Amino acid sequence: MSAKREAIGTAASSAGTTSMVEIFCDGACSGNPGPGGYGAILRYSGHEKEIRGGEGHTTNNRMELTAVIEALRLLTRPCNVTVVTDSQYLVKGMTEWIRGWQRKGWQNSKKEPVLNRDLWEELLKLSGQHTVTWKWIRGHNGHAENERCDELARQGITEIKNKG
Repeated sequence: MSAKREAIGTAASSAGTTSMVEIFCDGACSGNPGPGGYGAILRYSGHEKEIRGGEGHTTNNRMELTAVIEALRLLTRPCNVTVVTDSQYLVKGMTEWIRGWQRKGWQNSKKEPVLNRDLWEELLKLSGQHTVTWKWIRGHNGHAENERCDELARQGITEIKNKG
């Protein structure tokens, strides 16, 4: 376990209260589908941790979901989390659509299977361990953390392309 990972859990348990964590996240794709990357910044108790990664053949929406999933996986205790993203797909999915998808057996309004169900289910499981607020911001609009997450996501794409 990394020191940063321990710090997230320790902050929550040593204070006897739930930690406040901000997660900024973004996904990107070179072609859609194509090589994709994600980036996230976790901010908690005066600390920041950046993460990034990617996949060889994916979609932008999958990378948007993966960014927040990978960030939430780093939290070792229940936290109050604010997720800040430029993805309306992510925010609306978690705040408006997901309960209906579940009620309808994971079918969308067109009675078709919900895309990325595997990631939505994982995100539900991980977010259920925390109190999460979902916040949408306009992308590529000068928001420093969003711009940094975009850089991290693009680095993830570059790293995947260089492996091939």
